[in-house]
Amino acid sequence: MSAVEEVRDTVTAFPARAMAASLNRAEPFHDATPLPPLWHWFHALKLYPLAEAGVDGHQALGHFLPDLGLPRRMWAGGRFTFHRPLEVGAEVVRRSQVSKVEQKEGRSGPIAFVTVAHRWSDVAGLLIDEEQDIVYRRADAPPGATQPAPEGETLSRTMSAGPVLLFRYSALTFNGHRIHYDRDFCAVEGYDGLVVHGPLLATLLIDLLRIEGGRLPKTLAFRAMAPVTADTPFALCARIEGDSARLWVRRQDGIQAMDATATLT
Repeated sequence: MSAVEEVRDTVTAFPARAMAASLNRAEPFHDATPLPPLWHWFHALKLYPLAEAGVDGHQALGHFLPDLGLPRRMWAGGRFTFHRPLEVGAEVVRRSQVSKVEQKEGRSGPIAFVTVAHRWSDVAGLLIDEEQDIVYRRADAPPGATQPAPEGETLSRTMSAGPVLLFRYSALTFNGHRIHYDRDFCAVEGYDGLVVHGPLLATLLIDLLRIEGGRLPKTLAFRAMAPVTADTPFALCARIEGDSARLWVRRQDGIQAMDATATLT
């Protein structure tokens, strides 16, 4: 187990208001207003000097995340238990620790998976248990295999994410990863456009569940399966069955970009 990283923050209204505005909504956020699920990612952000940024724009490996000799890294998925929401005005703390490192040989060469455990709390106790999965690949790793997305959704929203939305989300989450704003870097890494953040897609799926479905998750697990590029239409999809939901992102070409499951309040 690695050392524990601790970040403290005061939940302010501006990031939530900015996210709502970026989704073309004017939701009120004032003191004691609960944040929607996954909007906690706008708070308790780790700030690092620009001198520590790696070639890809993230903090260079070897500071908190281990350097495994595989330079390409992506947020591959995560799991959450939502005990209570963060509220505007609250003092919160995020405690993070690398909990697992797994290295293996994949179809296209060496690959590694790093799991980071986050525990969010306030003065009253635990707010969120979160596990983040990060995949490491070699610099010249080819694209992964894809599969068709399912049908049968009962909720859906078709949209695209343009460069301005990607820029705003990167700013709100202090995410310097160049695949979200640097087209030349995207081409070097094998993408045919700016890449939509995996966490943004997960956030939009839960937004679909909250706005169109009127439900909130108690637990959530999501897995990124294929990239979505900027200005390319995609469908947010969900199927609710009782107190559980299956959620997914279907690209315009029919490929599944994300898969998720949730239990509901």
